[in-house]
Amino acid sequence: MADKSEKLEYSIKLEALRVCDMPVQLRPREEFERVGAENVSDAVLLALILRTGTRGMNVVEVSQRLLSAFGSLTALAKASVQELQAVNSIGPVKAQMIKAAMELAQRLTRESVGESPMVVTPEQAAAVLRERARILQHEVFWALMLDSKNRLIGEPKQISQGTLNSSLVHPRELFAKAVECRCAAMILAHNHPSGDPTPSSEDIKITKQLIGAGEVMGIKVLDHIVIGHRKYHNSTDFLSLREAGLVKFG
Repeated sequence: MADKSEKLEYSIKLEALRVCDMPVQLRPREEFERVGAENVSDAVLLALILRTGTRGMNVVEVSQRLLSAFGSLTALAKASVQELQAVNSIGPVKAQMIKAAMELAQRLTRESVGESPMVVTPEQAAAVLRERARILQHEVFWALMLDSKNRLIGEPKQISQGTLNSSLVHPRELFAKAVECRCAAMILAHNHPSGDPTPSSEDIKITKQLIGAGEVMGIKVLDHIVIGHRKYHNSTDFLSLREAGLVKFG
């Protein structure tokens, strides 16, 4: 008799967790319709993507567990499908849905930059790369190839991966791509996964070497942007070596 009573109590608890049993104003779809997409929480948006919960946990609770497990949307976007599935209640289908949503968000941001945007300021250079850099857990070095009117030529060119050093970023590889693109100038950029965009002494040394190589090749190196995370600065998530006066550019 006790077993039946315990099973009944457990069943009631499961039913109480259903979204349909939540107050109307707190249900994801109703809240979305009431206050709009821009005003709902991250958990509600994630719940709308996932659509359903699991046994013993409604979809809002599943979303809250995910956000709690990873700590932020940025960390969630960085997670692999396997890492997502390691969270209890997330199976392969839900993991794929999350990765698809995050990838669409990144593609939308890249698309909004435009096919051949003008890149004149450090902010414009950072905007081209911000979403690519935000989810990376390793350093990547890029070059933005520009025409004579400072319009971006094609996609940013990835030159290397790994912590910057003179052997990893060699002028030969960089300027081979520059000649191939027939660019008039370039802006260098790399990310700091730690989030702190403060350049290292090696960053400064390499920049000077590449400026010198550019002078020989007749291709101007206009700036070097280090991309971090906004939490390290009140107003920006990047540092321009030109604006900081750390390196003299041509």
